[in-house]
Order: sequence, then C-alpha cells, then structure tokens
Amino acid sequence: MQTSKRKSILIAAAVLLGLLAVLAIVFYPRIQQRWTEPLGPGLGLPTRTPTTVSAAQVEATDTPPAVASVDESVGESVNPTETIPPTETAVPTATAAPLCGGPAEMTVLALGVDGNEDYLYGLSDEIRVVRVDFVTPKVTVLALPRDLWVEIPEIEDAYGITHGKLNQAYFYGTPGMGYYDGPGAGAGLLARTLALNFDLTVDHYGAVSMQTFVKLVDAVGGIDIYLPTDVDGTPVDDKTEDMGYFYAGQQHFTGDEALRFSRIRKRYNAFTRSSNQNMVLCALKEKVTSPAVLPKIPQIINAFQDSILTDLSPEQLAQLACLAPQLDSENLIFTGISEDLLSPARVYSPQQKANTFVWDADFDVIREIIQQFQAGTLVSDSEGASCP
Repeated sequence: MQTSKRKSILIAAAVLLGLLAVLAIVFYPRIQQRWTEPLGPGLGLPTRTPTTVSAAQVEATDTPPAVASVDESVGESVNPTETIPPTETAVPTATAAPLCGGPAEMTVLALGVDGNEDYLYGLSDEIRVVRVDFVTPKVTVLALPRDLWVEIPEIEDAYGITHGKLNQAYFYGTPGMGYYDGPGAGAGLLARTLALNFDLTVDHYGAVSMQTFVKLVDAVGGIDIYLPTDVDGTPVDDKTEDMGYFYAGQQHFTGDEALRFSRIRKRYNAFTRSSNQNMVLCALKEKVTSPAVLPKIPQIINAFQDSILTDLSPEQLAQLACLAPQLDSENLIFTGISEDLLSPARVYSPQQKANTFVWDADFDVIREIIQQFQAGTLVSDSEGASCP
C-alpha cells in the first residue's frame, strides 16, 4: 500500500513537471520576446548598443596551444618546442565586462514634455542627453538649451518649415501635429535635428510628461532635498504661473512640489532652472536606490510603462535600474552648454509671425563639446556638477 502511494506521488510529480516543461516551451519565446521588445516606436536610426551582451564579450579568452607553424619562405615546418628568438608583439589588454548585462555604453535622449500623457502634442521643454557607461560605471548628463535656433529636417517640402527652436523639433514631430511621418514621432524628429546640427548620435529615447513625473515622484514616496538658499517661484506679473516659495534648509518634496521647483525660471534664468533640476534628479536617484524602494522598481516600471514614451525594452530598463545603485556620487555627472557660450538674440519666426527669443551660439564649439561628451572625455567645470 505504501509503495503504491509512493508511486502515485511520483507519477503525479512527473506529470506536473512535464506540464510545466510544455508550458515553458510554449510560452517562454513570448515572454522572451516581450522582455526584449521596445516599449514604444523606435527612432529608426543606427544604434551602437546591442540589446544583450554576447558571450564573447564577457568570457575570458584562453591562451591558444602551441602549434607547428610554417615558414612560408622555405615551406618547412617549424618545431614548436624549438627555441625561437623573442619578437615584440602587441599584448591585448584585458577589458572589464559591462555590468548588469548591458552594452559597453548607451546614449539616451531624455525629454521632459509639457504635453499630456498621450504624447499627441507637446514641447520638449527639457532636453538632456545621457551617456551611460556600463563598464566604469558612470553616467554623464548633458543639458541642451531648448532655445537654440536650429535647422529642422524632413518637413520643409510639405509645410515649408526649415528652422525653429530646438524644442519645437519635438513639437513638429508629434502625432497630433501631423507634420512628420518618420520613425519615432517627436523624439525621432528631434534626434534627427540633433544629428543634423550637432553630429549627435543617440541610441534610444525616453520622454516623460509633467503629469507622469509627478506620479513617479509620488510613487517612490517623494524626495528629500537640501536647499542652500531660498528659491522664489512666485509670480513676477499677472501672466506668470505661481510655482511657490521654497525656503532654505532640508525639504521633502511631493511630486507636485518637485515639478514646480524644477520649473522655476522667471526670477532667475534657464541655467538656474537646470541646476534646480539636477538637484531633483540627484534626490530621485538617491531615493530609488534606497533599500526600501529599490525592490519596488520593477513594479514601478511596470505600472508606468504606458505613461512613459520610450523605445527602451524592459530588459534595457532593468539594466539601467541595476546600474543605478552601483554609481558612486562622483560618477553621476551633470553638465551642459556654458552660459558664456550663449548670447541672447531674437529672430523672426514665420510660424509665430513674430520675433522670438533664441540663444545665439557658435555651433562648431557646441559640436566639439558634444564630440567630447560622446567619447566620454568631457570634463565638467560646473559647480555642483556631480551629486553630493
């Protein structure tokens, strides 16, 4: 009786394991496909970053065994055990494998959009390019001024638009406008604008609307920031939105407060706003890598994947989330185009039928900065360039 019962249990276990094996065979390809599929439309541009790292990139190469070689001048075999005078040969240096299964590096166009969560319209009010080094590891964030007057490609024939502000390139590419029918919508047209004007190549993009940013900050329980001085975001006239007044000292920001603090500009300038945003990003990085929040990141990503527009895959997002807690504070660098390289100017905008404010700059100098950024050699001399 006992033997019969034991056999029944073993048979049931074997059937269960067999069923699980069949389910794994049937559904694993679908799971794997979704894991590596982009969450949004791609840029349609050449990318330098593979989805995964091949085994050849991470496995050490063994020293090949000695073999007989042939002296082609005489056609005779050379005995491998024979003493041969040493010759100078280049010895390959070992390269550390990228962390978290990522590529050696990845460049992401990161955008803060003032439109709704459907991303049908909107200006890219914040334009940053993020270079992620999975080997060092290191992340460098380059802020680009939204008011640079640039050439915008691919929409002249249909709509007569040849130039505009940098943030308008995203706007003209949004689905709601219907001006651009190429890959990547607003991010795609902005990426092509950056390539045309500054020789900047990006691999991927991520766009976050204001409403989504607020929800993300609230989802991690808010952020903590120390303000060295008061920051005044109260209106300067009846046309200015009230962003609030933030006192010096330790502050805990909700999502709404973090957004308002990040948008303050009227009493200061775009560079002060960029510095404030860097403080918010550092505080957000500190929060998401805390022991209490880090385990929740996959769920947070899953909850917001329909609210964030990106061509990154779940696998790539997991790689970035894995890298974040391994970054030393000095290896999260914020930099940008220095204020002394920009001059205020006004140009006539045919679309607005009026003169509009722009930054005048030497694009050759900006291209040189971007070239150094892409090579990983850009050194920032900005105050507070890294997280505290």
